[in-house]
Amino acid sequence: MTSARRRILLVEDDAGIREGISDCLVLEGYEVDSAANGAEALARLRAVARPGLILLDLVMPVMNGAQLLALLRREPGLADIPVVLMTAAMPPGPRLPPASGYLSKPFDLSELLGLVERHCGAPAGISGSSGVRQLT
Repeated sequence: MTSARRRILLVEDDAGIREGISDCLVLEGYEVDSAANGAEALARLRAVARPGLILLDLVMPVMNGAQLLALLRREPGLADIPVVLMTAAMPPGPRLPPASGYLSKPFDLSELLGLVERHCGAPAGISGSSGVRQLT
């Protein structure tokens, strides 16, 4: 059974990217739940076990990453969950919402795994490495 710390909520509107990231993380031994937008993620967070980390795309339809992050920071029980923002449209400097980390798409798998390991602990790797070099 996976500890809550090793559970990740992946919020990404692009199905291909969502599946690729999820597959890589699962191969590394993490438990991954996913959502296609901020509204879906918020519903999951209120209904299922608390994750140890949220990987959050910034630009999405329905509810974007900045809107979800603002709601999370005001909600007891969810406010202290680490959030790593992922985006291809990385605005400069202070326009990014405060987060536990940032990934600019496309990013190396090693960048992603480094941030995940920092927040969730070392991977319990089934394969040791997924072989993927870059995720877009």
